[in-house]
Amino acid sequence: MFYLYRMEIIPAIDIIGGKCVRLTQGDYDQKKEYNQSPLEVAQQLEDHGICRLHLVDLDGAKQKHVVNLNVLESIATQTQLHIDFGGGVQSDKDLQRVFDAGAQQVTGGTIAVRQPDTFLNWLEQHGNDKIILGADAKDRKIAVHGWQEQTEWEVLGFINHYHTKGIKYIICTDVAKDGLLQGPSLKLYQDILQELPEIKLIASGGVTTVDDLYQLKEAGLYGVIIGKALLEGRIKLTELKAFL
Repeated sequence: MFYLYRMEIIPAIDIIGGKCVRLTQGDYDQKKEYNQSPLEVAQQLEDHGICRLHLVDLDGAKQKHVVNLNVLESIATQTQLHIDFGGGVQSDKDLQRVFDAGAQQVTGGTIAVRQPDTFLNWLEQHGNDKIILGADAKDRKIAVHGWQEQTEWEVLGFINHYHTKGIKYIICTDVAKDGLLQGPSLKLYQDILQELPEIKLIASGGVTTVDDLYQLKEAGLYGVIIGKALLEGRIKLTELKAFL
């Protein structure tokens, strides 16, 4: 039955200094640069039938305010990609700047932990189709500020708390898997969906092969974010056509 629905394929572009990079397990000291032009990467994705993009301002996540707004603007104005943006959006002003620059959705993780009232105001003002909850986990505990700090929030409790407040979309990243190309945290996602089958859960971190995608689809994931596997050719853009 799982083949009857379409799982969203969402490539990720992570930005440091205006360039396309990837970190390993959120470690800024384990940075690998892939392309000087995130726009070129985005246009290549669109040329292969990709419709969605997860754009992350890693400078913003570290500095706690949006830094690479120009990258968002360039991709939003020169492609038709549906962009969800995350990284450093921690004020009403930054949120509005990101929407004005062309993002269709904004992912908030740190702010949902540190400034829950602000995050809930965003949810009320903009609706649950525009605001995504970022649930980034280390050992099933929520991590914030570009994964530099771990909190006492259990990931399931965190997601459930915001689900009761109206959140519909959740991006869940297992930091231990991110960038290692060792497969996703399938058990974590299965556990979350067993408790909350009605949410739109997006997997992130560790996706390495096309088989990983089929397993996540079978588990009922709404979507999956693919980063390093695409940039390093472990998954070819042509192989994604079966999911589009």
